[in-house]
Amino acid sequence: MSEPTGRPVARLELPADPEALDTAHDALDAAWSEHPDVGAGERLRFVTALMEILGNVVEHAYAADARAHERRLTVEVDGDGDGGLHGRIEDNGQPAALDLSDVAMPDADAESGRGLALAVAALDDLSYERVGSRNVWTLRCERRP
Repeated sequence: MSEPTGRPVARLELPADPEALDTAHDALDAAWSEHPDVGAGERLRFVTALMEILGNVVEHAYAADARAHERRLTVEVDGDGDGGLHGRIEDNGQPAALDLSDVAMPDADAESGRGLALAVAALDDLSYERVGSRNVWTLRCERRP
């Protein structure tokens, strides 16, 4: 398993609102030209997973009465030097009650529930933990030959 080399691809601190998805996607699109060692397949898998997790954070991590200006998240993406990507998403929302080992694709007629299943399928590793008052998601996408 390759580890992050400290070669930053992107680091963003954002309000946890729907616009965060577009901002993160745009920042990664702009960063790829500086990281030609990351292949198109790894980019697609990583961005798919990252966007699904960000979407879940924005939609589910905050109580309806939480003040919008207090909803914050951080996204960090690093290259590993071998063409793979590592990411970390932190938010100050409510703890997520989930077991990633139980995540599965829902039935075809289900209206929701595909986001984490897509992220798990796209990545080589996805983990979630609560650290203090923050949710921490760690993503790893290795280069595939």
